[in-house]
Amino acid sequence: MGKIHLTKENQEQAIKDTEVIEKTAQKEANKSTIKRASEGKIYVTSSYNNTIITLTNNKGQVLAWKSAGSVGFKGTKKSTSFAASKVAETMSGICKKIGLEKLNIFVSGIGAGRESSVRTFIGQGLNVVSIKDITPIPHNGCRPRKIRRV
Repeated sequence: MGKIHLTKENQEQAIKDTEVIEKTAQKEANKSTIKRASEGKIYVTSSYNNTIITLTNNKGQVLAWKSAGSVGFKGTKKSTSFAASKVAETMSGICKKIGLEKLNIFVSGIGAGRESSVRTFIGQGLNVVSIKDITPIPHNGCRPRKIRRV
């Protein structure tokens, strides 16, 4: 009996959470006062704890940025792919408001939000020209410790 009751409460809580997140996403998309541009770059930084999406023009000047925390997620929910897709939705709304025609996406980091954010940008109807992975990769690593002599 108790387990069934708990799952119903968890489902209701999840529905309430998604409603709150969608409302904050709409508010953030409506707030933006940003300059017009035709081409832009989107940097998706996905870590184990958060997903941050930055929108820049071709010169590299930041036009807007959003993270899973700023959209309304807290704690471990920020690191999910669902949170990354919601952040990408709000950023795509900002891109449409600016009037961007071409987007170059640069993905870095190792987190759950990498693929879901890119798929969301493509699914929102934005013209994605290129997708590039710019995650830093160590080539040979740092210098090893000296050999221990006993």
